Amino acid sequence: MKSPASASRSRTAAIATGYVRIVDRMSDYVGYVAMYLIFLMIAVLISDAISDNVFDYPIHWGVELTQFALAAYYFMGGAVTLKNDSHVRMDLIYDRLSETGKAWMDTITIGCLIFYLAVLLFGSVSSLTYAIETGERRFSMWNPSMIPIKVLMVACIVLMLLQSFSQLIKHVATLRGEAIA
Repeated sequence: MKSPASASRSRTAAIATGYVRIVDRMSDYVGYVAMYLIFLMIAVLISDAISDNVFDYPIHWGVELTQFALAAYYFMGGAVTLKNDSHVRMDLIYDRLSETGKAWMDTITIGCLIFYLAVLLFGSVSSLTYAIETGERRFSMWNPSMIPIKVLMVACIVLMLLQSFSQLIKHVATLRGEAIA
């Protein structure tokens, strides 16, 4: 028979494992969508080049749409980059650490990242609120609304925060000698 403390720990571990699986799956899905934005950017730029050079009819929104797609690509790729541990890191020192040392280093840096993302989220929500209140538009010939890209920015920062907590759970589990996959 399990003690109440043991049952509580196993319930907490099950919740943590479920959280990690759900957030990791969401990050993968958003990452796959971001991956296909490259093809949208290529198609728009090729269309722009053909319409300008062949038909002498430039599409003025082409480059700007590509810039928005590139911003979306960066935002949407953040969480899956964290999940896959494919971000830039100074491996000169990190590779020489033991698994426990790496988990400690990752726990500290994830804490810094969570703080940074929280500040970034505060600023992005403020920017989104301003865009909604003023009906902010980009000053260009196309004159698109800035609201959709700012909504995406806020959503992706939230997903990166969720993924950061998922990574933190994994690192703390490693420090405790447990495995969360």
